[in-house]
Amino acid sequence: MKVLLLKDPKDKDSGPDPYVKELGLYGLEATLIPVLSFEFVSLESLFEKLSHPESYGGLVFTSPRALEAIKICLRENSKSEAWSKSLKQRWNTKPAYVVGKSTASLVEEIGLSPQGEKTGNAEKLAEYICSREKGNSSCLLFPCGALKREVLPTALKEKGIPLESLTVYQTTEHTNLQESLSSYFSQQGIPASIVFFSPSGVKFCLQHIQKLSGDFINHVKFAAIGPTTAEAMEAAGIPVSCTAESPTPQDLAAGIQKALCLQNC
Repeated sequence: MKVLLLKDPKDKDSGPDPYVKELGLYGLEATLIPVLSFEFVSLESLFEKLSHPESYGGLVFTSPRALEAIKICLRENSKSEAWSKSLKQRWNTKPAYVVGKSTASLVEEIGLSPQGEKTGNAEKLAEYICSREKGNSSCLLFPCGALKREVLPTALKEKGIPLESLTVYQTTEHTNLQESLSSYFSQQGIPASIVFFSPSGVKFCLQHIQKLSGDFINHVKFAAIGPTTAEAMEAAGIPVSCTAESPTPQDLAAGIQKALCLQNC
């Protein structure tokens, strides 16, 4: 059976995409279609803030893209040198809070030690941070996207934990999305399952998928990588057959297998 994953492929240098690989272990043929494009902004401002770790109590990351923004900054020799010589060590005396394993691994790539990677979503990460920070603590720096949800900032504000948000990327529809979806459906047919990885993915893809699937859309098992995406799907009128217990290839593959088995067993 075929599964359509609405996400970017993992970097080619790091081997096969883990979601495709894990679904393959269940005998499912997965295909990736990139949904989003990202424009990075305010990078000078970002590095200026990173240059003053003494002003902050720690870092918060809820998206791999925020780490990509930092890595772009560090491509400049002078900034990379400053990071390696002193900034990295100074930030390592403070927490780097993350949501999920993919974000955690990118934090490790820039030389920091992530905390909270098992939380899995913004709500649980907020609880985790609130259990470790005090209301009179130094401000946490939160590089984020323009479409960030307010769940985490609101939860921290209610506890009196200061947070400084900085928009470092903007999200748009991938230029080849419609063409890629049309090509997939014409060549592969209607997949047994379609997986959304973000609320933005729902926003940009749903109309195209409904048009391409026609009356067969009721046969598709729709899956979500996490509760935030599931909420967006439900709000758009998509029946959610499965939500991964945590945003990992293993939990997603197990959930899809169960949903498809319930349909066919």
